Amino acid sequence: MSRAVVIGAGLGGVLAAAALSPLVDEVIVLDRDDLPDGPEHRKGVPQGRHAHLLLPGGLAAMEYLVPKISIRDHLLAAGAHEISLSSDVVTLSPEGWFRRWRRSDHHMITCSRALLDWAVRSAVTDNTGNVEIRTAQVTGLVGSARRVRGVRVDTPTGPTELEADIIVDASGRGSRILTWLAGLGITGIDEKNVDSGLVNATRIYRTPPGAERFPLTMVQANPYVSRPGRSAVIVPIEGNRWMVSLAGSRGGEPPADPDGFLRYTLDLPHPIVGRLISGAEPLTEIFVSRSTSNSRRYLEKARDWPDGLVVLGDALATFNPAYGQGMSVAALGAQALRHQLENADLASPGLARKVQRAAARFVETAWSVAVGQDGMYPEVRGGKRTAADRVAGRYTRRLMKAATGSYAAATALWDVTGLKAGPTRLLRPGTVLAALTGSPLPPLSEPPLTPRERELLELLDATSGEGAPSSAPA
Repeated sequence: MSRAVVIGAGLGGVLAAAALSPLVDEVIVLDRDDLPDGPEHRKGVPQGRHAHLLLPGGLAAMEYLVPKISIRDHLLAAGAHEISLSSDVVTLSPEGWFRRWRRSDHHMITCSRALLDWAVRSAVTDNTGNVEIRTAQVTGLVGSARRVRGVRVDTPTGPTELEADIIVDASGRGSRILTWLAGLGITGIDEKNVDSGLVNATRIYRTPPGAERFPLTMVQANPYVSRPGRSAVIVPIEGNRWMVSLAGSRGGEPPADPDGFLRYTLDLPHPIVGRLISGAEPLTEIFVSRSTSNSRRYLEKARDWPDGLVVLGDALATFNPAYGQGMSVAALGAQALRHQLENADLASPGLARKVQRAAARFVETAWSVAVGQDGMYPEVRGGKRTAADRVAGRYTRRLMKAATGSYAAATALWDVTGLKAGPTRLLRPGTVLAALTGSPLPPLSEPPLTPRERELLELLDATSGEGAPSSAPA
């Protein structure tokens, strides 16, 4: 009987289990934490309380991996929101306001991370007959530098070994994969860390009456002004709530007190986020997180790689969460696992390395987006930019400026940032022409709101008068 073992029952691990389910007789998912029965936050997800976006590329991968149920419909039924990148988002970019277009070729899902993890986990376990999740602590790998044949596990009755035909490490940012590989004699793995010192601060508010369909609203950080990056976003989530996440790089960190939180939003290049939440009812305290660096392990370039072992998700690479790419990269990595294994023998020499290289292609796209911007912030650590980075940055900035009023340029950016296409999408002739031509429309001086949305903004704004109002949790 063939068996797969997946280390980690987070989103990446559950999707890896879905990828493996049709290919083996048994999939055992091991996690050190007891998993909640519903959409509840768990400590094993350090960024779980902050805003998350399921990008178009990640959603498509999930739909592919769980064909017996529509993940999109499952999430929407659980209370998630579907957002059109072209028409349902108000964004102030470093180059100005993006226009809103009626065309809706790009959609993403927004909800709390707790809901998304629970909904996807239940979809996978309910629609596969051979996936089992167990609570256990994995302590190492069993095998040699040529082939991994199982894992060492601590159980209440003592340590034991669990054999498998293939092992997937999806244990997240804290993975001990390099230590485990060293135990097999595999060393010299290159790593890179780019840390802008980003701090996230998030608070949940009740959606104000009448604002249930107000667009997702975002003020992006500006990496071109030699100052710390500062940003804010209002994301609609389940339960008639707004998740408001602030982010600031080293020297521009958002505060954790209510008055400072609101003042931070009002002091951004445009106060729209602060105006919207100034009179809203807060439902939680402010949650702060600092686990935000970009970190990559170049496992696909290892001189030696054992058969039977694959590393995916945050165990392979983590990204500044401000770009909302981590979940989608995990989904695309699981999709790469399925594609590589579905027409192959699990015992085939070199198969695990092929999977690792295929997953790395999706990592590279997200990495170039995240590091390309983070490397420009003051006091960034590990992000020294090359001449090629600077040339690419100038082109990307020109394309972004064109995208404020060019649907062709905006579509190219959505394709790449939404992980529907790789960076070469930005070099297609039509995209290059759009960048060179620039925006055919004049820049917007105010947010692109409908008359009704503008009226709502005025009604919700409680910042008139002296100072900003205090907002203690309800």
